[in-house]
Amino acid sequence: MAKALGIGGVFFKAKDPEKLGVWYQEWLDLPVEHPYGASLKHDGLPANSCTVWSPFKQDTTYFAPSDQAFMINLIVDDLDGCLARVKDGGATVMPKVEDSEFGRFGWFIDPEGNKVELWQPPA
Repeated sequence: MAKALGIGGVFFKAKDPEKLGVWYQEWLDLPVEHPYGASLKHDGLPANSCTVWSPFKQDTTYFAPSDQAFMINLIVDDLDGCLARVKDGGATVMPKVEDSEFGRFGWFIDPEGNKVELWQPPA
């Protein structure tokens, strides 16, 4: 039977795609290769990580303060270290960090106003 196997990518508009790609490469070591972006292999991710596909209600405030209709979630190996790095890079780091059975979560606003969720899966 034909079926979906996973999320193949996150695609979004940017005012300056190359500049934003360079920012993510510098501050989060995202392996950006222009002009296509970054390719992340699943076999290099932590054992307890996964890709989530989750539509939200139209009136959600979960993406606030960004006014975008999407939010990117990136799996990280060190949440506190990554939040410190992006702050050094000029991102606005949200003050809340969430610890749960699913791992640790933190958020920041990137240089183009996109809210990004960072997820450190549980050990």
